[in-house]
Amino acid sequence: MHVAVALYKLGSCAEYRVISNQFGIHKSTVKKFVYLFCKGMIQSPIKQLIKVPDEVETLELVRRFEAISRIPQIMGLIDGTHIPVLPTTDGYRDCVNRKGWPSYVLQGVVDDKGCCKMPGSAHDATVLHQSELFQKAHLLPKGVKNIEGEEVRLLVVGDPAYPSLDWLIKGYTNSPNVTPEQESFNVYLSSLRVGVEMAFGKLKSRWRGLLKRSDFHFSFAPMMIVTCCALHNFCEKLEEFSQSNDIFHQPVQPVNVSTSNSGINAREVLTKYLASEFPLRHGHLH
Repeated sequence: MHVAVALYKLGSCAEYRVISNQFGIHKSTVKKFVYLFCKGMIQSPIKQLIKVPDEVETLELVRRFEAISRIPQIMGLIDGTHIPVLPTTDGYRDCVNRKGWPSYVLQGVVDDKGCCKMPGSAHDATVLHQSELFQKAHLLPKGVKNIEGEEVRLLVVGDPAYPSLDWLIKGYTNSPNVTPEQESFNVYLSSLRVGVEMAFGKLKSRWRGLLKRSDFHFSFAPMMIVTCCALHNFCEKLEEFSQSNDIFHQPVQPVNVSTSNSGINAREVLTKYLASEFPLRHGHLH
């Protein structure tokens, strides 16, 4: 029964007292079942469900991403989404995000599913720099390929709030000086980036405990969030059907102007490649 109780809690917005009535058990028992389930997930199954892809899996990801967007050498999409929490009184201000409500930031790499948490007031770039992904970026697959006479490594795509790094690429900042080729690159890149927004939408629609401020203790929230991510990956692996294509709009982050020469060079090479191989497209990166 404890698994059913835990899944009911994570998959709904119901409070402990509602679930206790549903299953005919005390609400303290509901809480115990949920905590034990999440702790059990963290200790073992999560290592198989949330992991960096191996070389073969990475090459398949790159192939699929290129089929979607025409952009080669893309192995993942990174973004953050806000999860409502109940912070302590003395930590409330640190957790309030740009829309005025307290949250943790869940950062994920789609198809890589690396996750971390930070207070809601943190900028996406701050979350990135504090994450295990950033600390171990040197271990990411490189898979260098020659494009337009230049060597380009495998890349992760981020939005304008992220810095440009040797392994992380983002679009050009919108300005009157953007060339048609650069504008076209932004449009191609945007067709990829919507994937991570849809992934977060499916995650929250499937595990609705992530949608509203629940009665979880704030210190337990990260464990609950990661458990939901692991369960989401499990459902995706089984190709469990989800009706949702919802995109939950998040607090807007300011543009990050930090750059690396290798990241800028990779973007320029890919811009040149797309302009020479495919029709120019009009629009802009949102």
